[in-house]
Amino acid sequence: MGRAYQNRKESMAKTSDAKARVYSKYAREIYVSAKAGGLDIAGNLALRSIIDRAKKDQVPAHVIEKAIDKAKGGGGEDFSVARYEGFGPGGCMVIVDCLTDNPNRTFGDVRQCFTKSKCKIGTPGSVSHMFDHSAILVFSSDDEDAVLEALMEADVDVSDIESEGGKVTVFAPHTEYFKAKKAIGDAFGETDFDVDEIQFIPQSPAPLSEEEQAALDKFIDMLDYLEDVQNIYHNVG
Repeated sequence: MGRAYQNRKESMAKTSDAKARVYSKYAREIYVSAKAGGLDIAGNLALRSIIDRAKKDQVPAHVIEKAIDKAKGGGGEDFSVARYEGFGPGGCMVIVDCLTDNPNRTFGDVRQCFTKSKCKIGTPGSVSHMFDHSAILVFSSDDEDAVLEALMEADVDVSDIESEGGKVTVFAPHTEYFKAKKAIGDAFGETDFDVDEIQFIPQSPAPLSEEEQAALDKFIDMLDYLEDVQNIYHNVG
């Protein structure tokens, strides 16, 4: 499966403006998770994972606390998940995941990015069938066999496992995410994950020309500026 997951938002925090957008995206995700699953991070594993990722991306503590306090109030916005699929420069495949309180606005904004970039937005399922919706867990270990054995004993459906440079990478279906994390924790104790995410990984990465790559970068920058956009995935490798 390789390193395709690393194409996600690699340069999002280059400027203070970009950092503010990253903070905003995390704050929204934390708020939604806390509101849906409760404020107790011991019982809300999704919230705990998001907070861990936010800390790794250097999101300030006050941003995290404000989002949790907002969820504690019980009211506030009602966000829903929206996913858009389509074709970018060179015919590459793109998935855009959003959290929105106004689906009509979000669809219009995302469609405008496609149109302005001379790209084509598709129907639900038009490209996602060419991606694996995978949980990805990367952590320090030099014993791939022991990790795989622990996962198998816990009846985790492992898609792939890699070991390189003292790090083990586990790929599993997204539905196995919490089960895989628990199995690793039970077998090896408290684990600090370098990567702890659910992503869309392309089944067949496609190359782009230099000109097409520049157009894709511009297209992604446009999408990243949208407040509702949380994650962008593509099959360019």
